[in-house]
Amino acid sequence: MKVTNFTLYSDDIQGQATDDLVFNDFGCSGQNQSPQLSWKNAPEDTKSFAVTLYDPDAPTGSGWWHWLVFNLPATTDTLPKGAGDINLDILPKQVIQSINDYSIYGYGGPCPPQGDKPHAYILTVYALSIPEIPLDKDANAAKVGFYINQNTIAKASLIFYHERCCEDC
Repeated sequence: MKVTNFTLYSDDIQGQATDDLVFNDFGCSGQNQSPQLSWKNAPEDTKSFAVTLYDPDAPTGSGWWHWLVFNLPATTDTLPKGAGDINLDILPKQVIQSINDYSIYGYGGPCPPQGDKPHAYILTVYALSIPEIPLDKDANAAKVGFYINQNTIAKASLIFYHERCCEDC
């Protein structure tokens, strides 16, 4: 396999989450818009892509899955801002945005507990060796992760941080 410099970019992600990325529930009042993403130099044998947003710092013992997108065609190299809103119907029909740990479909932005340390949010695009993950929108993160991990050719990530101060900070 030819080695590539598979790289993920975003016009919307800097070091810290901005209000437009933050969840709008659970005590948070952001705009809950998924970020614009683009990638380049995917391996030539890529059959599809998946994208995830994960918080390993969530106080659950297993982290928190904010976004699980899969069955993106191999010709895809960008997602527009807001693509994680399933009501906007931006993505091709075969793309699945499965249920996240907020128990909603699509994107659910950062919303760590008040006063907790800054949480890291890992946004990853995976180049996959299969054209389709055989799951539907009700698949949980463990099932989606199993198929992603079994079929990843390459991956690229961005990390950003967010914290929510307590009311009397």
